[in-house]
Amino acid sequence: MKTKPRKFYKIRSLFIFLSLFSLIQLTSCSSTKKIRRQNINQVVDTAKSYRGTPYRYGGTTRSGIDCSALIFHAFASVGVTMPRTSEQQSKIGKKVAERNLEKGDVVFFATGKKKRQVSHAGIVTDNARGQVWFIHSSTSLGVTEDNLNNSYWSKAYLFGRRVF
Repeated sequence: MKTKPRKFYKIRSLFIFLSLFSLIQLTSCSSTKKIRRQNINQVVDTAKSYRGTPYRYGGTTRSGIDCSALIFHAFASVGVTMPRTSEQQSKIGKKVAERNLEKGDVVFFATGKKKRQVSHAGIVTDNARGQVWFIHSSTSLGVTEDNLNNSYWSKAYLFGRRVF
């Protein structure tokens, strides 16, 4: 009886390993995407539940909230602890180009006297046909949604980040 060379067994073992690894990756990717999508929807829904809440500097409740507290509470709804200030929040996650912004991404703005310093933030609620909408706590309107293409926001926009 003729035995197969060792090389055959090494190749077969490698093939089995790669097949199992690929199968695990494919299965985990789809479930990870599903969990990510559910989390994103929960973050946005939580932020939207604050619509109409008045702006209050340093506010963290439904009687008055600032932009960073809105983000803090929205992400806390899915177990993600965010820092309390928009400047600190701007360091969390991965930077995303404006053209690649997606629902759930966090957008940052310079609305103060310093042109490049983060002073405001919001959460992307939709990006359809190049129209990026985000929810934030505005000093004049409270928690509201705006379009990133609005002349005020497009000039103040700094960058976006993807938390998960």
